[in-house]
Amino acid sequence: MDRLLAMATFVRVIEAGSFSGAARLLGVGQPAVSKTVAQLEQRLNVTLLLRSTHGLTPTEAGLRFYERARVAIQEADEADLAARGEGAGLSGRLRVSAAPTFARLHVIPHLSRLLDAHPALDIDVVLDDRTIDLIAEGIDVSLRMGTLSDSSVVARRLASSRRSVLATAEYLARAGMPLAPAELAGHQTVVFSQLSNVWQFSRDGTEVSVLVHGRTRFSGAEGIRAAVLAHMGLTIASDWMFAPELADGRVVRLLEPWSLPDIDLWAVFPTGRLATSKARLFADFVETVMRREA
Repeated sequence: MDRLLAMATFVRVIEAGSFSGAARLLGVGQPAVSKTVAQLEQRLNVTLLLRSTHGLTPTEAGLRFYERARVAIQEADEADLAARGEGAGLSGRLRVSAAPTFARLHVIPHLSRLLDAHPALDIDVVLDDRTIDLIAEGIDVSLRMGTLSDSSVVARRLASSRRSVLATAEYLARAGMPLAPAELAGHQTVVFSQLSNVWQFSRDGTEVSVLVHGRTRFSGAEGIRAAVLAHMGLTIASDWMFAPELADGRVVRLLEPWSLPDIDLWAVFPTGRLATSKARLFADFVETVMRREA
C-alpha cells in the first residue's frame, strides 16, 4: 500500500463527507476509495470511520489520524514545492478562517485574483466571529482582529485600522450630535456583547472613560452593522467594519478630536508547526489588499 496515497485518500473522505465525494475529488471510482480506506484500517488495526445509512462518522482515532495525515500531506507538498521552486505555483487545499463581516467586505471580493494566479489551489473559508481552535478545525491560517489573548500563538500583524464612534446621519438628526465623550451616556449605543460597555478615549494626554447604555447587544459584527445602518444608535467600530458607508457618507465619524486605540489585523498560524507556503501566501495576499485599501 502507498501510505501517502492512502492518507491522502482518507483526508479527502473526511473533507468530502463520503466515499463518493472523495472519489469525485480524486478522479477515481468509489470502490477504489472504499477499498483504500478499508486497507488503511486493516494496516493500522483500528476503526477510522463508522459506516451507517446516514453516512460516515469519523471515530476519535479517525479524527486524530486525519489531523496528522493532513499535516503530513502538507509537508510532502511543501517538499515538492521547494524542489520545483515557488514560481511553479501553489496547489492543494487551503483552509482559512475569518470573521464573516471582515471577510465579506475585504477578503471575498478579492479572492478571484488569488485563485486565478494559482489554478491548482482550492480555498475553504470558515466564517466565524469566535476564536476557534485552529488544530481541531484543521485551519491553516486565521485572520483575527484586536489583541491576541494567547501570547504563545504564531502570528503576524498584517494591518491596523483606526477606531471611531460612528453613527448614521438619520440617527444624529433624531438624537443630536455628541460633542464630548460624556454626552455619549445620553445616547443609544449598539454594543458588541463580548466587549466592555466602558469606552475609553484620549486627547492631548487626557484619558476619559464613559459608561454607555445600549438596549441592543450583538455577538457578531454583522448584527452591529445592521443595527447601526437601521439608525438604532451609535457604536465604536473600526473603519474596516463600515468602509463602504464611510466612503459614501451614510455613516459619519463623531468626536474626532478624541482618539481610541487602533485595532490590528493578524494572520494566526497553528502553534507547533511551520506555516505552509499556502498559508504564508494568503497572509501576503491579505496584507497587500489592506495596504491598497488604506
